[in-house]
Amino acid sequence: MQVIDLNCDMGEAFGNYPMPNDDIIMDYISSANIACGFHAGDPEVMQHTVKMAIKKGVAIGAHPGLPDLQGFGRREMKISANEAYQMTIYQIGALYGFVKAAGGKLHHVKAHGALYNMAAKDAALAKAIVEAVHDFDSSLILYALAGSEMVEAAKKTGLVTASEVFADRTYQDDGSLTPRTQSNALITDEQQSIEQVLMMVKQQHVISVNKKNIPLKAETLCLHGDGLHAVQFAKMIRFKLQNEGITIKAPSI
Repeated sequence: MQVIDLNCDMGEAFGNYPMPNDDIIMDYISSANIACGFHAGDPEVMQHTVKMAIKKGVAIGAHPGLPDLQGFGRREMKISANEAYQMTIYQIGALYGFVKAAGGKLHHVKAHGALYNMAAKDAALAKAIVEAVHDFDSSLILYALAGSEMVEAAKKTGLVTASEVFADRTYQDDGSLTPRTQSNALITDEQQSIEQVLMMVKQQHVISVNKKNIPLKAETLCLHGDGLHAVQFAKMIRFKLQNEGITIKAPSI
């Protein structure tokens, strides 16, 4: 029986900037990556999102990013490995406070945006983030790009990973995501996205932008909750996967 986790980046509202889809999308996913205040999110949003995840039985993950609200954490910053470690510990701790207060359990950690993509290729940053997660709680699962330096670093440290693939992103020949600065980074056609998802989940490979067949391990599938048709798409993806006999379930700790 095939199993896949459906994760979504959540709690990315802050101040007067709402993300109205979050509570609805929770009905269609199995794990939530909750922003911790650096790239998005604030204490009120974190508290609400944690409570909603617990209510709906969705696994809770910390989603640490770079300290860049204006750029939504998607702009690269030159940081040291120790700074990456500190940022990760700090943000996990912030979310953990709300999780513990609400009587929940922290399940995983997934880096956000530019931090995620930088660490996917930079072994030193990957090691720092992995060590931060391990030092905080070695039972946590690291969500990381399939085939990335993050996965390799976690293996060496003994941290459990969930190899992540993306429903709405295109891939390069080396298995990395196409940078958002390029016009073909996002898949906007729903049918094309669904075909890619089924290929990755059922056949464990993806076709790159240059038509190269890239093998990958698909254990958790990322959906984005900030798109125009995010709710409709999440519902459709879940239906299509279940219709193929695939079980939707968060990885077990």
